[in-house]
Order: sequence, then structure tokens, then C-alpha cells
Amino acid sequence: MKYMSLTLLCCAALLTATAQEKKKTDTIRINHKGAMDTVIMEDVETGERRKVRITIPGKDDGVITIEKSEKTYEYKRDDGASDDEKITVERRRGAAPIYDITFSRIDLGLAKLIDNGSFTLSDNNRDFKYRPGKTVNFGFDLLQAGYRFNDNFRLFLSAGFDWTYIRLRENIDFKENTTPLDWDYIDRNEINYSKNKLTATYLRLPLTFELRSRHYSGLGRLRFAFGPEGGFLLKGTQRFKSDELGKQKFKDDYNFTQFRYGAFARFGVGSFGIYAKYYFNDLFENSPNQDGLQTMAFGLMLGF
Repeated sequence: MKYMSLTLLCCAALLTATAQEKKKTDTIRINHKGAMDTVIMEDVETGERRKVRITIPGKDDGVITIEKSEKTYEYKRDDGASDDEKITVERRRGAAPIYDITFSRIDLGLAKLIDNGSFTLSDNNRDFKYRPGKTVNFGFDLLQAGYRFNDNFRLFLSAGFDWTYIRLRENIDFKENTTPLDWDYIDRNEINYSKNKLTATYLRLPLTFELRSRHYSGLGRLRFAFGPEGGFLLKGTQRFKSDELGKQKFKDDYNFTQFRYGAFARFGVGSFGIYAKYYFNDLFENSPNQDGLQTMAFGLMLGF
């Protein structure tokens, strides 16, 4: 009876603190288990439910008050006892729209060229030989809008930027304003490019289906996301570096596909994860010799 009385006092204080902050009425059910009680709070307006497990500190009589912050309930005895404790509570959120400015899903990984289903380049594309460890993909999202159906599933469309950097091995110079794609061979005895990088910059628009687990203390949530991704070409760039001419930079679309489409998948814990992307259409358009040359990327992600 003593523990039951203390528990009722806890619940009353918890109700008061909640009402002062949210100005809403909560319904409480108590499952009494000796000195440890599970309190389920349910918002009667939204249906949102929160579970709090309360352990009564000490055996002496005393009044326990509960102070509520955003994610932590702190309770202490009014008699000045020093054994204050805190309980971290996972708040289960209900359905709500999503719309905000963000800086998340920051991707950094390796990019691979796929020639008609093979990682080996065909004769038509042998001049696109690249350095695998220095051909990378980088991107991030800045805007997102969608809907959170419950605490475990949400659907949203985001917008951001995506770069593919192809570090070429061959001493070739792509021609600007030329269709189909064409290039010149540069004699290494005249100019030797120590760096030759072809870059495609896209506005990316992924549609994300995201599944989330409950929150694990000290770890965060397990998340799995997947969906289609489209992208509009913003620019193409070729950068050179040589002892003879120094650094050079040229801008052109280089016949990169104006609109690309593909699919992606992401998996992570907390804010960290891994990702993979594959684009269904060709890397270049209006260039018959490059038909079937596609790209994929995989790597690490920050800011899930």
C-alpha cells in the first residue's frame, strides 16, 4: 500500500507537469508490480502514448515529485534525499506532415562504371579507363517534404545535389559542344596530365520509403530506406593538371544524360549508415558508342 500511494502521487505530479506544458488532458493506466510501476500515458486528443517505468527510490515515507522535460522525467523526494534519478523515455510520435530545410543523408562513396552489365569496359569505351579508388560519388539533401504515418514509417521527397567524379587514366581531352561525344588524344611527350577528372553535377530528387525501429538507448534507431531517384543535369566539368599548363578547367554538358533515373537503398544506426545507388539509363546520351554505359555508387552516409 505504501508503494501504491507513492505511485499515485507520482502519477498525479506527472499529470500536472504534462498539463502545464502541453495544456492537454492525458489518460493514465497503472500496472503495479511491487516497487516498480509501468505508467502508460495516452494523449486523448492525438492518441499518442508514452510508457514510463518508475522505480520508487528508498523505503522511507516521502513525497515524490516528477519534473518533465522533452525526453526525460526526473523525480526526487521532497525530504532532500540525494538519490535523485532520471528516466529517459521514448516518445512515440503520431502521424504528421514533414516539411523542412535539412542537411542530411550526406553520401561519400565509390562510383563504378558498368558497361552493358559488366565492370569490364568494352572496346568502344576503353578510353574511359579510370582509377577505381579515386572515382567517387558525393552528395547530400537540403530540402524534404512528405508524411510520417507513424513512429516507424515515413514517406518523403527530398532535394539536394549529387556529384560523380571520374578520375581518368588516359590522356584525353573531351571536345566541348560536340554531339556525339568525342575527344582528342594528347601526346604525353607534349602534355602529360597528372590529373584528368570528368565530373557530372546533378540536382537529385529521391523519393524515400523509410522504416525505423524503436529507439535503443545509447544506439539510436535502426533505419532502412529505399526508393526511386531522379536527377537533372546541372553541369559537366573536365579538370586537368599538368606540369606544362598547370591547372585547367572546362565546362560543358559533355553529352551527360540530362535526366537520369535509378534506385537507391540505405541502412544505418542512429546518424550513420551505408548506401548504394544504381542508375538505369546511360551515363551519356546521343552517343551511340557509349550505349549501355551506366553508373552505380556505394559507400558511407552521415546524417540519416
